[in-house]
Amino acid sequence: YPMQKNSQYDDIIDLPHHVSPNRPHMSALERAAQFAPFAALSGYGDAVNETARLTDRRLELDEYAKEELNQQLQIIANYAGDSTKVSIIYFRPDTKKAGGEYVTLTGCVKKIDEYERTVLMQSGEKISIDEIISLDGDLFRGIQT
Repeated sequence: YPMQKNSQYDDIIDLPHHVSPNRPHMSALERAAQFAPFAALSGYGDAVNETARLTDRRLELDEYAKEELNQQLQIIANYAGDSTKVSIIYFRPDTKKAGGEYVTLTGCVKKIDEYERTVLMQSGEKISIDEIISLDGDLFRGIQT
């Protein structure tokens, strides 16, 4: 770009580039590092992502669905400890915020603890009976509840 005559930089435009006698010349990589972004608010990005993460609301079952689940749990209790597989869909509350997620676990039931209201799977997983919304398995095929 040719400079216009009588511009405000006419007095310095032809001067040689300044080289410091006290400091060594910086490489392009070192100069670029000065302008690299940094996390002024460490953890802020994680907090924003956590807030944006969606969770499901817990569904409330009606009395008919609760009764059907109770009957299915009774059938499972009769076969607990054997190798009959069942699929359980249950609500797992989120540990960090309101809501949670629905999880499907397929496996064999080891025991149903009516006092603690939990289903203990042979894999060691404990599921709260109050969080279960659906049960499925060969045990229920052909059985009308």
